[in-house]
Amino acid sequence: MFNRDEKLQLKDAETIIGPSVKVKGEFNGQGDIIVEGVLEGSLKTGNRLRVGDKAKIKASIEAKDCSISGEVTGNLKIKGSLEVSATAKITGDIEVSSLSIEKGAQINGRISMGGVAPVENKVETKLA
Repeated sequence: MFNRDEKLQLKDAETIIGPSVKVKGEFNGQGDIIVEGVLEGSLKTGNRLRVGDKAKIKASIEAKDCSISGEVTGNLKIKGSLEVSATAKITGDIEVSSLSIEKGAQINGRISMGGVAPVENKVETKLA
């Protein structure tokens, strides 16, 4: 999804929710968003989203591309690619076109890729 040159950096982000910030409600944007703090409600962007390793999100998420290192509780709808790092903990259903999961990541929910209906069995993945 993001190669070394394309990683979403602080200087590239339109919106940054810092580590000491807590946001509640509907959060909508069209630019790149970085979340390092706490967000509850819903988050929607027409571009890239990066969830930092200390971030805690309890929200439904919609984005073009997404990179998750923190904790997310809620359903994700990612039009492009989702990159899940080793420190990520996701609880919720995921709809995505392309998925990359690092060893150590935790995902509890259904995963649907490429517009295919999700499998009826619940997917619980914990890579050691």
